[in-house]
Amino acid sequence: MSTITATLGTGRARRLRATLTTLLAAGVALGAPFYFAPFQVFQLTMVLLYAVALAGLNLLVGFGGQISLGHGAFFAAGAYTAAVMLDRYETGHLATLPVAAVGCFLLGLGFGVPALRLRGLYLALVTLAFAVFLPPLLKRLEPVTGGSMGLTVDKLQAPAWSGLAEDQWTYFVVLAVTAVALLLARNLLRSRVGRALLAMRDNESAAEVMGVRLSLHKTLAFAWSALFAGVSGCVYTWVIGFVSPDSFSFVLSITLLAGLVVGGLASLYGPLLGAAFVMYVPSVAQDISDAAPGVVFGLLIIAVMFVAPTGLAGLAGRLRGVAASRLTRTTPPAADDRTPGSAASAPPALADPAPVDAEPVGAQPRTEKD
Repeated sequence: MSTITATLGTGRARRLRATLTTLLAAGVALGAPFYFAPFQVFQLTMVLLYAVALAGLNLLVGFGGQISLGHGAFFAAGAYTAAVMLDRYETGHLATLPVAAVGCFLLGLGFGVPALRLRGLYLALVTLAFAVFLPPLLKRLEPVTGGSMGLTVDKLQAPAWSGLAEDQWTYFVVLAVTAVALLLARNLLRSRVGRALLAMRDNESAAEVMGVRLSLHKTLAFAWSALFAGVSGCVYTWVIGFVSPDSFSFVLSITLLAGLVVGGLASLYGPLLGAAFVMYVPSVAQDISDAAPGVVFGLLIIAVMFVAPTGLAGLAGRLRGVAASRLTRTTPPAADDRTPGSAASAPPALADPAPVDAEPVGAQPRTEKD
């Protein structure tokens, strides 16, 4: 690894490693639905759609420095937007995606107004109130939302020309949406918006002195976060085919926030790791204890935080750094092309440089007169 880095340079080696990692991940993702059973493919699909929601929450919490306990409410808004359009207006599945995205973006803009004057625990309480308030409201709007019974809609159907099963087709559609969403989040973070969010997170006063409009970027942080949550909720309706108010309680918001913290805040890979944690750990907790899965889930979160305080993404980075340092220590030095025994191949002798006023060897010591 050190030879490759020395040959290509640090920047080119990093790009090469990123390209190889991306190609490997793409190969695994494309081949997964042909290897796993249908239920396992369904679980992978849920991981992908949760990753979209966590990517939006990461923009707000990890990079923006805000806090939200109401992310599940935006998720529910996107899910119900898709369900109502499919049930009441009989639109196509893909037509619901931009409507849910734009609607949740506007909802996030409106909800970002309290973020201008609130921060910390006060902002967390306001967002939590939104998550608690929405499910009862959905039950009251029975003519539109179906009330407590919810809405049942058609799932995605694989076209005949694809030759794929329903679960495989759904997986590939969700994979495409997730790839576009994560790419959009990455580009946002590398733009002026991302730099403004980082500056605002580190020091609001310094960011304002540098010309960052705090009111604008705080509101936009909520808006972008709500957009990603709405897209994730819309895809959730495609996959599950059923929505009800009880599916989007405030517990969902807390679970999403816990998944992001476990995956790794302010990390591009943290949402994927956190989504896998949100999907698989509750089922593991259910297998361990049927009586108290919530207790086991909480203990597992504590254990992960004890082992990896910076999240699973930070733990992976530390392990990679340790492995790279050990490889560097054990890598033998590169062989020299010079012929052994020649004067050119001999290493130069190391000697302390003589001071400028040093006396020549064998000379008489100087006197004060000299």
